[in-house]
Amino acid sequence: MEIDSAQYQLSFELRGHEDDVRGICICGNAGIATSSRDRTVRFWTLDPSDKRKYGAMKVLLGHTSFVGPLVWIAPNEEFPEGGIVSGGMDTLVMVWDLKTGERVHTLKGHELQVTGVALDGSDVVSSSVDCTLRRWSKGKAVEFWEAHKAPIQAVVKLPSNELITGSSDTTIKLWRGQNCVRTFVGHTDTVRGLGVIPDLGVLSASHDGSIRLWALTGETLMEMVGHTSIVYSVDSHASGLIVSGSEDCFAKIWKDGVCVQSLEHPGCVWDAKFLENGDVVTACSDGVVRIWTVQHDRIADSVELDSYFSRLSEFKISRKRVGGLKLENLPGLEALQVPGTSDGQTMVVREGDNGVAYSWNLGEQKWDKIGEVVDGPDDSMARPVLDGIQYDYVFDVDIGDGEPIRKLPYNRSENPYSTADKWLLKENLPLSYRQQVVEFILQNSGQKNFTLDTSYRDPYTGANAYVPGESSNLSAAVPVKPSFKHIPKKGMLFFDSAQFDGILKKISEFNNALVSDPCFLNDGSIDNHLKEKKNLSLTEVEISRLVAVVKILKETSRYHSSTLADADIALMLKLLKSWPLAMVFPVIDILRMIILHPDGAIRLLKLLEDENDILMDMIKKITQSPPLAANLLTSIRAVCNLFKDSCYNNWLLTHRSEILDAFSSCYSSANKNVLLSYSTLLLNYAVFLIEKKDQEGQSHVLSAVLEIAEGENLDVDSKYRALVAIGTLMLEGSVKKIALDFDVVSIAKAAKVSKEAKVAEVAADIELLTKQN
Repeated sequence: MEIDSAQYQLSFELRGHEDDVRGICICGNAGIATSSRDRTVRFWTLDPSDKRKYGAMKVLLGHTSFVGPLVWIAPNEEFPEGGIVSGGMDTLVMVWDLKTGERVHTLKGHELQVTGVALDGSDVVSSSVDCTLRRWSKGKAVEFWEAHKAPIQAVVKLPSNELITGSSDTTIKLWRGQNCVRTFVGHTDTVRGLGVIPDLGVLSASHDGSIRLWALTGETLMEMVGHTSIVYSVDSHASGLIVSGSEDCFAKIWKDGVCVQSLEHPGCVWDAKFLENGDVVTACSDGVVRIWTVQHDRIADSVELDSYFSRLSEFKISRKRVGGLKLENLPGLEALQVPGTSDGQTMVVREGDNGVAYSWNLGEQKWDKIGEVVDGPDDSMARPVLDGIQYDYVFDVDIGDGEPIRKLPYNRSENPYSTADKWLLKENLPLSYRQQVVEFILQNSGQKNFTLDTSYRDPYTGANAYVPGESSNLSAAVPVKPSFKHIPKKGMLFFDSAQFDGILKKISEFNNALVSDPCFLNDGSIDNHLKEKKNLSLTEVEISRLVAVVKILKETSRYHSSTLADADIALMLKLLKSWPLAMVFPVIDILRMIILHPDGAIRLLKLLEDENDILMDMIKKITQSPPLAANLLTSIRAVCNLFKDSCYNNWLLTHRSEILDAFSSCYSSANKNVLLSYSTLLLNYAVFLIEKKDQEGQSHVLSAVLEIAEGENLDVDSKYRALVAIGTLMLEGSVKKIALDFDVVSIAKAAKVSKEAKVAEVAADIELLTKQN
């Protein structure tokens, strides 16, 4: 089919997803599958009465976080109408039967987000941010191996039966079994997407903004450059055309290495695929799947096209800035009906898609048009202003010693030594700071290979510039660093208040219920189950012991001298093991406070080491589906308090994966207090794992807090603590690159518009952090 000379136009929009559409899978002639941040997979089929239109046949529900990669299982004996394999942020791979719409297998094994799925015969192969490839056969894991030293972003099966992977380490690897037979080197940033051109080679899409075509020998055959941001996906068609999707809001069509068309979208294009007939399918962050065609009989009607262009215009207006303000926030022409207050007063109003400046003419009592005001196309292009002057950068500089934050303006065209000298003199700071300021400018403006112009003369003294490497008196220098308001987080957060009277009342109530349950059945025989429950009740001596423990815990001023007995701790653990699940939350609450008591914490740890780990058993038991909110709340808070005493460090480190996995569903809890406690646990773990230099653990925590930060209508404190954890991990941990791969930039931008000051401020901290090298 001759399609390479025609221009693509919108054919149809598939609406149904409630959030970003992240992935596309072409399911032969059966239909199209799409995945979304809304946690669903949707299967769309052609409308029999109109071959241009698609309708949603099935919605596949099961993932607990956003869904990404998809692969099609062609019809066979097991799946007579075909199947779908999906991978999610929830670390799971799921296999679906399209005939029933039911989940056939849930494949558990990955520790972090699943980024790719592929079919190898009847086996499923999956890739993950945990750096591994895993092979699954008939719903069981059969092998796995570490394929890269950094997160794997994609895996594709080649016609030659080999596998190929792309990674955040910037490389592509070719695999035969578990043997890497070739590494492709060329990209300068994360390899995000892969595609195949049969009988020719492999396509790759990268965060460096480029697309490459590789021979299987590892040689670069072609490089395609045209996108202005991260390229997420790439695909090819038998006609020779290539399509790519990018953060820059365009899907681009390429022919022989040249971009022949750009399809603009009202949002990021996460994925783009060709249908067999040459039509293009795109997945957009506005939640819409779009089909584009060159066939005139399949082009959308005028109403649909007007709707699309209107949406596109609204999106562009929402991003466009005029005079430092968003265009959509400018007043309309009606504002010119109101007289000015002084001669020469200026006002910018919105006229269509532009901002136009007017000046008030006092003598003639009218607004005179000055002209159109032009700024950059979006926020990322807006240059900062200081004292009415635009610069490439305006840095916040903290010189310490209780001094206020200083503003340091800089243009890349300037000599950084000249800028440093002028700034130090203006701010009345010692010239001995010069080298620190220069290094700060170079680092934060991305100039790693700056070469000094040796002809430079000091503007104030006429002397030659200070050259790095020459001797200078730096003994009085104070390090210059960017200023963040809320990160990094230092220290831990605890839950140290308790309503002891209420706790004792609830335990007494539950104990009475155990005592009063009758043990006899209607026929007079003994119900052994009820008899067993009755035996679980507390004796009077145990109740007295419990009251004494609470009295000790109430007197916090005497924690340094008061002690608990091993029998006190043993009693609590006995209740945890034996009482019905619905009754243990007040017991856990007392245990939470015992952990904060110095002597109690040591005695509890000793019992945990001497016996089976009852604490971990408790966590596993109370998180069984469906968990009770009260149990989740008290147990998460108890674990948070373990961070107070360093004697629990090894326990927290050893059980990190089990603990975070057990509580992972809490990110979507409708209970505000549970979510806040979970956010606190993750924040504590972030600080703790940075201290322990545990990169794998940091990645695990990052994945979890990103799930919270992406949520909508969250409690302010929960969102804030999640964002602080993200910023702290990026600033002081070793997962900044992984966070960028997880699209933390979009999360920060979304949070920056929050009406809550602290949420907006920590989002600004993260955004600043993403711009630093």
